Amino acid sequence: MISLNALRQCLSQGVPPGRSDDDSVRRQWWAALATLQDDLLLGQEPLEGLWLAAPLPALYEPEVLSRLQGWIWAPAELEDLLPSRSPLLPATASGSGAAAPALAAVERLALQPADGLEPLLVVITPRVQVGLCLDGPPQGRRLVVRFDADVLSRLLALVHQRLEVQQPAAADRLRAQLTRLEALHSDSNTALRFWPRLAERLSAMAPSLTLQPLVHGQRPEMPQAVSSELALLEALTHEVRTPLATIRTLIRSLLRRSDLATVVRERLEQIDSECSEQIDRFGLIFLATELQRQPTDTGTGALGGLAQTDLAALLERQQELWQRQLQRRGLCLQLQIAPELPPVLSDPVRLETVLGGLIDRFGRSLPAGSQVSLTLQPAGPRIKLQLSSEAAAPAAPASGAWGTAKPLHKPLVGPVLSWNPATGSLQLSRQATQRLFQHLGSRFTERSDNGLTVFFPAATGSVSGDPQGRPDGFC
Repeated sequence: MISLNALRQCLSQGVPPGRSDDDSVRRQWWAALATLQDDLLLGQEPLEGLWLAAPLPALYEPEVLSRLQGWIWAPAELEDLLPSRSPLLPATASGSGAAAPALAAVERLALQPADGLEPLLVVITPRVQVGLCLDGPPQGRRLVVRFDADVLSRLLALVHQRLEVQQPAAADRLRAQLTRLEALHSDSNTALRFWPRLAERLSAMAPSLTLQPLVHGQRPEMPQAVSSELALLEALTHEVRTPLATIRTLIRSLLRRSDLATVVRERLEQIDSECSEQIDRFGLIFLATELQRQPTDTGTGALGGLAQTDLAALLERQQELWQRQLQRRGLCLQLQIAPELPPVLSDPVRLETVLGGLIDRFGRSLPAGSQVSLTLQPAGPRIKLQLSSEAAAPAAPASGAWGTAKPLHKPLVGPVLSWNPATGSLQLSRQATQRLFQHLGSRFTERSDNGLTVFFPAATGSVSGDPQGRPDGFC
């Protein structure tokens, strides 16, 4: 039977030998996955087709997974986690509380001992057709990415031969899916889009050890040492988030089983929640790091333009999720929203995650039995969101991206993080937190009397100021 190593050799034929170590080639792999999904697949209409992967799904964007049929060669140890022809992820809420799209079916195929465990991914859609893999000896590792129609045609022929021996019915289903798609074709524009974006991601993920080029988007006044620290922090946060996303994928697959004991299901749900919180936490650190490298007068900066956002509706929609998160720590949430509030100017997608992280970290600093009050009310030309607590004696603050409800002296560790002496943990510095909210179109303040406040510009005619709609003097 044809092994998956034969598929990797098919992709690698004619590719020069690699010269990377395993750490660097893994960074290339994660950057390639992000480039493929963010820059080639997301936004493609219609997005249809299939993907084949081993030994894990590789793809992680819910929008991509929901619309492409999946085939995965999984190790025998994962047979219980990936039952044949079942979705990898349930159609439930994501870590930020937003409804996740229902995912397309995924067929599990048996991974043989001779197949190896090197990553392999093939994606076939009408517009994007690509094969990726890692191979090579230590210190000679390489990332292989092929868009050639003839190479992919030979590879799919090998896949079909393998399935005819291993699972004939699966071979018929795969052939039927490929028949419904357009014929394979080589599109040079796809490669022209892919490689520059991959290079940009890699240059931002890790600083060069031999050359010291300016990092893209670096502020002119930023020292090179600071720029290198930020690039390294971006690489670390990316390296943490990606395996956590894979763990969460497998956990959610297991949660689909109906024969789990109650205590096992509860533990898995706790792991899922912790993974989601840490993914969001490191995602916020990554965003704050990106923004720190932007010019100070960028306006909305790296997060793009602002839009009218119904903040009151967002809070009401997220109230139940936030209440469940706080209940795990013995806290309750009280939401008070003034009537007939106008929309605000912000980034509605990222604002949901940022506020969820803010509330979660605020709650971590409070003792059980406390009540968290979240109020939204007008404040002149702005809308004020205030987070406070009635707790008389806050507990020691927990590790998190947001700092503590009652600020302590936190020595800076680089331009983005600070060290909390009460817990020995790292968290976003006050400056980085303020800058993150600023680029969401708002202003963050922290009071010494156990309260946090965020001011948003109201999206009404009474708001005047710069072209982005901020009121005069709004920073």
